Amino acid sequence: MHSTFEKLTATVIAALLLPLVSLAQPAAKKRMAALIDDNMQFAVKQYQVLKANTPADRMPRSFAKGKSITSDTEWWCSGFYPGTLWYLYEYTKDPDVKTEAEKRLTILEKEKRYTGNHDIGFMIFCSFGNAYRITGDKKYKDVIDTAAVYQLTRYRPSIKSIQSWNKSSNLNCPVIIDNMMNLEQLLWTSQNGGSSRFREIALIHANTTIKNHYRPDYSTFHIVDYNLDNGEIIKKVNGQGAHDTSAWSRGQAWGLYGFTMMYRFTRDQKYLNQAKHIANFILSHPNLPADKIPYWDYNAPQIPTSRDASAGAIAASALLELGQYTTGRERSRYVDAATVMLQSLSSDAYRAKLGENGGFLLKNSVGSFLANSEVDVPLTYADYYFLEGLLRYKKWYL
Repeated sequence: MHSTFEKLTATVIAALLLPLVSLAQPAAKKRMAALIDDNMQFAVKQYQVLKANTPADRMPRSFAKGKSITSDTEWWCSGFYPGTLWYLYEYTKDPDVKTEAEKRLTILEKEKRYTGNHDIGFMIFCSFGNAYRITGDKKYKDVIDTAAVYQLTRYRPSIKSIQSWNKSSNLNCPVIIDNMMNLEQLLWTSQNGGSSRFREIALIHANTTIKNHYRPDYSTFHIVDYNLDNGEIIKKVNGQGAHDTSAWSRGQAWGLYGFTMMYRFTRDQKYLNQAKHIANFILSHPNLPADKIPYWDYNAPQIPTSRDASAGAIAASALLELGQYTTGRERSRYVDAATVMLQSLSSDAYRAKLGENGGFLLKNSVGSFLANSEVDVPLTYADYYFLEGLLRYKKWYL
């Protein structure tokens, strides 16, 4: 499981990457530009393999034991593949990529009225949001506007939050940290002609998350379970973390990204402060490897253990945006760390060989370690945020 990392240690990786980090060096910028172009051109070719492995009425999900794993469009990750295709089209203007993206949106559009959980933001905004941003076609905006309306059906006034999952035998009214990501759809819709109610609820949810999800050190619980009748907290647990007091790495990345995004839309200093605190937790953690791609949990009981490339990709993209709202050494810290993350993910330790990995770009992500589900495999959201990070770097730092 860990042979790649035993041969190519984090310390060696970091040493190799250091000359590429400084934004002040023109040569370093040139190397980053070349790396971004290489990744994008590779992704176009690699996603031809992914396309071939994915039936026309399904979405790619993962690849394990030599077999492609797909999902229906109700799966929470269904928007990432078309969203990634739109990122590729934005960079390459390849008409075949656009055609594939449009085909996948056609089968995904019916989920604009999905109410089964909170993930309609991932499903619709990562896909149709990119499509509208790039093309300006109003039909894509109409889908987003509809999805935002249905997203609000899961808002629960008694807990001042959007309920994530439905009630189960173990959880009464769960809200998960991942839900911060779905607020972007509400904020965007409100900002682009929609009701102010979308924004109002996004802010209420974010404020409740700051209050109830985070520990004093700015690590987060995965799940807060509420009593829907009186709004009281029943329990705080880590459904996917090592234990209830640990820091699940993707959860840390979701929060970092989510509160940075909240600041983008509101310019409220408390959201920027929250993002900075979360970033500091991640970048200062003694268990963060030198190549800055985290283990699946910062407090995993057996380190070294499986890395989570998806957590690294999400954090890298978020740190690059956080760098836009800071200056001086603080900005350099965030951008330099994100640079190392992107460089690491581009290395053979994490990026697949052409034609391998079922057509996915990145290896070594972790869905749910404790459930032994999607461990050391590719995941669609790892690819999505990896390319997003590369494009953000090109836009803001080159």
